[in-house]
Amino acid sequence: MGNAASELAEWHALSIEEVARALETDLTHGLADDEARRRLEIYGPNQLEAAKKISPIKIFLKQFTNILLGILLIATLVSAFLGEVIDALVILIIVFFVAVLGFIQEYRAERSLEELRKLLSPTCSVLRGGVVRRIEVREIVPGDVVILEAGDKTPADLRLVESISLKIDESPLTGESTPVEKDVKPLLRETPLADRVNMAFSGTVVVYGRGRGVVVATGMRTELGKIARAAAEVEEEKTPLELKMAEIGRKFGAIALVVIAIIAAVEAGQEIITTGLSMQFLLDVLLFAIALAVAAIPEALPAIITASLAIGMRIMAKRNALVRRMPAVETLGATQVICFDKTGTLTRGEMTVRIIRTMDNVFDITGTGYSLDGEVLIDGGRVNLDDYPILARLARVAVLCNDATLEVEDSSVSTQGDPTEVALLIMAVKLGLDINAVRRENPRVGEVPFSPERRRMTTINLVDGVRKAYMKGAPEAVLASCNSIRINGEVRRLTSQDRERIMQSVDSMAGQALRVLALAEKEDLDDNETESGFAFLGLVGMMDPPRPDAIAAVASAREAGMRSIMITGDHKLTAVAVASEAGILREGDYVITGDELERMSDAELDKVVERTTVYARISPLHKLRIVEAWRRRGFVVAMTGDGVNDAPALRRADIGIAMGRTGTEVAKESADMILNDDNFATIVKAVELGRWIYDNIKKYLAYLLQANLVEIAVIAVSSLVILRLMGFEGEEALPLLPVHILYINLATDGLPALALGFSPADPDIMKRPPRAKDEPVFTREIKLFLARALLIEAPLLLLAFYTALPSGVEAARTRLFLMFIFIELAVAINCRSLIHPVTHAKPHGSLILAVLWEAALIIVLMTIPAAREALQVAIPSMVDLAWVVGGMFITFSSMELLKYYALRR
Repeated sequence: MGNAASELAEWHALSIEEVARALETDLTHGLADDEARRRLEIYGPNQLEAAKKISPIKIFLKQFTNILLGILLIATLVSAFLGEVIDALVILIIVFFVAVLGFIQEYRAERSLEELRKLLSPTCSVLRGGVVRRIEVREIVPGDVVILEAGDKTPADLRLVESISLKIDESPLTGESTPVEKDVKPLLRETPLADRVNMAFSGTVVVYGRGRGVVVATGMRTELGKIARAAAEVEEEKTPLELKMAEIGRKFGAIALVVIAIIAAVEAGQEIITTGLSMQFLLDVLLFAIALAVAAIPEALPAIITASLAIGMRIMAKRNALVRRMPAVETLGATQVICFDKTGTLTRGEMTVRIIRTMDNVFDITGTGYSLDGEVLIDGGRVNLDDYPILARLARVAVLCNDATLEVEDSSVSTQGDPTEVALLIMAVKLGLDINAVRRENPRVGEVPFSPERRRMTTINLVDGVRKAYMKGAPEAVLASCNSIRINGEVRRLTSQDRERIMQSVDSMAGQALRVLALAEKEDLDDNETESGFAFLGLVGMMDPPRPDAIAAVASAREAGMRSIMITGDHKLTAVAVASEAGILREGDYVITGDELERMSDAELDKVVERTTVYARISPLHKLRIVEAWRRRGFVVAMTGDGVNDAPALRRADIGIAMGRTGTEVAKESADMILNDDNFATIVKAVELGRWIYDNIKKYLAYLLQANLVEIAVIAVSSLVILRLMGFEGEEALPLLPVHILYINLATDGLPALALGFSPADPDIMKRPPRAKDEPVFTREIKLFLARALLIEAPLLLLAFYTALPSGVEAARTRLFLMFIFIELAVAINCRSLIHPVTHAKPHGSLILAVLWEAALIIVLMTIPAAREALQVAIPSMVDLAWVVGGMFITFSSMELLKYYALRR
């Protein structure tokens, strides 16, 4: 057998005989052992290839190339140089903590393919040399004949050659919400993956019936293998937060180096002209430069961000959202588009009967999923079941002509069997039947099982000693076995007009995306015609409906400016109905099928992607194209999913979200976040937390950056201009000493900054549109805050310093030192919100306590002579205190006015 035959992609279009010839196999005897061994050497074992693993050591060392960790290491060296050993150790612990977190999130990505391998069953049944035997899955080769039975996991991609009531759950691969009924007839070449009913794909599960299939692809050549390869090829990108923090580090590092270089050059030039360079002078300049570097570089930024994200992760975990990658917390807040699979995400993946239609009435059934809570309504009013005996008959057929089981214990429901049959049992319970009692009193004595050709199932039960037959199936198949109809408790002949009316009802229900079954019964089985002479009872319409809380979550997402995009393997009609009910599909939106998407180029998809809210009959790799199209348009995309098919898209999306209960291990390992409750509504809560955390980081940035910029501006202008013009030289030419700069940073960048990082969310945080993906770190409000600081605070501080110089440099430094501390504490109070005034966004308790602590601490230190001597400051005068109070008032008022006039409006 040649390679070309084994890699043919259109097996579904060939007849059984053509498949056997192409694979050179005997369908009745299978492959001989020698031939199987030969093919195993050619094609290799039936397993997924292992990706080249990166050394864990390399992954760990890679973390230290991050600009934020570089800043922390610089701060460590500075602290150690200045003798602050405890500070250096604390910063080193933070460095190690951040590096370990980064290592963990990268290392777990390497496990995705390992989880994919686990999807394959360890053994399976094959026909070898005319004998059925169990062999290891890895030994299967193209041309093997595999035996499938209920409960088996398909070991490779198969072209089915025999199907006896065979149903396969393909939801992990295609997203199809109900088991697929299999057939063996050849199909058209262009048939989409989800519609290839004569194929069985690797990793899917047989839920009903039995069959045989010829192996046409193994290992990485299977559809599962293609997904594994796509997942391995998708590279993870840095999150917006990671990119922006790197930008901040670069900008402030550059600013610090430039200012330090200028001041050092001026000082050195002045020293050379006057007395010549000395070692003591060089040491003083170095200490001052290091202190100024500490003031300029936001060394506390990584610690604040790490702490904020870590707290966010803990809060999300309590709300059933487990975050696997720390920066993903922030990315959630930037989410603009949520792409999700219908089955198991928007819906529960549980069929629910919505409508019962008889010839003279239409009944609505409330409740969703496998919940027994629900009512039977007619025209909006509750039904008295005794008034409609036809419902009891329908329920009896639903229970007796049914192979599923349902157990209720302490209000919890456990089920087993086909989802369609489980839905019928739930319906019967809502109609008042005791399932176990009905089955016990009316035992089954015969049956004609369901088959794709007949499209119906018939059982024979002993009812009060009399044999009776019950039937369910496709409406046209059931009607073909009926010659009468039950109306108002009476049975009469079924006319052609009745048949036409019933099929019109079927079309109407199908138009609502309902799966329609017909139910019928036969009272007397004296004749030998088991499947004729039935009395038609009615139609049952069911669907997998959206969860009520998911509908509310979609509305909340829209209010927050996010777009919800439903991607499903279900048929277009079903997808449209569910999307409309959930509020996803609105007037003017597009619906695209997998066939249409296949024919589109990337450029064509880009043109319509922003107007398309529903994708139906989608294959696995289509999801990746959709995510990439949104990203090319510049959107931050979240992708939710639970199946194997979602793995590549989960990794490609800005944030991948897997389902914790129903999700496969592959999806979980590929995702950034796992929803433990599989609840779409949890995503909206997580988005709110993400926005809150990013908002707090912005508050901290606005506070820290304006404080640092003002420090640099005041020190530079004072040192290079004011003090030089007034004739001061040497150490006296410095407006603040290193000890002053370090204390100011310790007092203002410590507890107050931490408190700002944990501020409560602004009241309108979920009514704002998401920020743009390319939104710069220095947003409009931050730029305005920085401009205000340089235009108001810097001149104010320079004026205060200049007017104090006649009393001596020490007195001027004392005034400037105290004004820096108290003005920055006032700024911290005001940064509680960058938009709302303090009357609307009141400072929280931890922020007030932090400010009061720092204020009280410096006041106490100023009263202790030894502390004043260590800080090299004097006792402040009443004029100095007036400058401090006035500076705080002017600063606070200017920020409130800026919020009101420039930001709020």
